[in-house]
Amino acid sequence: MKIRTTGNSTENLSETAIQLWFQLSRAYHVQLKSYSQFLKKWNFTISQLELLVKVGGNEHVSQKQLAEMMFFTKGNITQLIIKMEKEGYLNREQNWKTKYILLTQKGRAVYEQMIPEQRQFFLKRFKGLSIKEQKQFLQLLKKLDNQ
Repeated sequence: MKIRTTGNSTENLSETAIQLWFQLSRAYHVQLKSYSQFLKKWNFTISQLELLVKVGGNEHVSQKQLAEMMFFTKGNITQLIIKMEKEGYLNREQNWKTKYILLTQKGRAVYEQMIPEQRQFFLKRFKGLSIKEQKQFLQLLKKLDNQ
């Protein structure tokens, strides 16, 4: 990205970038707080729900694959799996050197109830944006991700 240096343009670009950063940060924290409140119904954290969704959406997923999908370390994913296993949502299945993670009956029931409610939650959070604006926003966020 080239930063123009004529007159006040560098200063204006810098000020806009700062405003963007703070607005993005603020929006993220507001959304995160709202989402955490939503998850309290099930007594789940965001990481627990993400794990439940990843396992529920993939029939045969290994512990290693989960760590990669969720950008977790081996230690972090192991601790999260152990916690959810103790709560009765997941089972681990060893196949030679690979550990596969499966939903229990309880985990499947919560997954099937939670996913439609999660979709409704997201629909409500973005109802102020048209579908065109949502797609544009998504493209802009992906563009930021690829820098």
